[in-house]
Amino acid sequence: MSKKEKQTITVKSVQDFATQYAIYFVFIALILIITIRAPAFLSLINLRNILSMSATRVIIALGMGAVLITGGVDLAAGRMVGLAAVLSASLLQAPDYVRRMYPDMPVLPLIVPIIIAMIGCGIFGFLNGIFISNLKLPAFIASLGTMVAVYGATSLYFDRPPYGAQPIGGLDERFKLLGTGYIGFDGVYSIPYTVIIAAVMVGIFYILFNKTTYGKNLYAIGGNAEAARVSGVNVGRTLILCYTIAGIMYGLGGSLEAARTGGATNNYGNGYELDAIAACVVGGVSNLGGIGTVPGIVIGVLIFSVINYGLTFINMSPYWQQIVKGAIIIAAVALDIRKYLAKR
Repeated sequence: MSKKEKQTITVKSVQDFATQYAIYFVFIALILIITIRAPAFLSLINLRNILSMSATRVIIALGMGAVLITGGVDLAAGRMVGLAAVLSASLLQAPDYVRRMYPDMPVLPLIVPIIIAMIGCGIFGFLNGIFISNLKLPAFIASLGTMVAVYGATSLYFDRPPYGAQPIGGLDERFKLLGTGYIGFDGVYSIPYTVIIAAVMVGIFYILFNKTTYGKNLYAIGGNAEAARVSGVNVGRTLILCYTIAGIMYGLGGSLEAARTGGATNNYGNGYELDAIAACVVGGVSNLGGIGTVPGIVIGVLIFSVINYGLTFINMSPYWQQIVKGAIIIAAVALDIRKYLAKR
């Protein structure tokens, strides 16, 4: 091999490495830029706050990431988050709250309303999967219809006598503690419960994506659904399960959001689906399907959390923050398309 060929291989290797891990470089660069402007940003308390902000978003993005890997999309995610928030909050109000939605209902174990919310969202996710796999509807159209239907169902449940469409408040202290509590010492040296739950979900999805036949099937369907079918993958069943699992994750995320903020309305979760899609794409999940990793999804969520928290920390205008977000999304998709064309 000639010296020129060796140099060409080396340059190509560096380019491939830079392309493959570009998102991590962006994340580090973003932190460095903010830290240069405000050195106090790089502190344990800010790290804790960013992780706390990201926890529920990571859970929601994991569900969305699985859907995107199959080549689909789920526009109903945000409305399912709202449904879960309303369901869990309405069933976990303090017994002495004067505007309790169910005044005669006994105090339920904390886990029960959360499971109910997850099952409710899982049912809508299951229906999404049925529409896509059995009725052959495009994922965009199927989830768009489900999004509208879920919002209608949530609003009907929310707007009930005798109080009507009023924010659900007066939550049980156990529920609020789940969203705002922590393990460890108060302040810096503590880990919020929501972060622990998110970390567990990250571990489960990492195993699901990388160590199971089902995970390999998700990637196969996203790469080429027809080839996956020919090779013996039950595409319909895999997609139904994928959208059901995604719905369950939205249910968990929505419940934790209600606990974290101490209330819920029927408009909770509005736009969360776009945030989740953006975080996944920025984190390297291909919008064409078949490509994506759990660490990438987590980094994608963290990047937007750093933008929201860090740029506010240095007093950047919210309008400029939106421009930065948009630029990062466009760059991520452009990079994704470039990687796809390079493989062809």
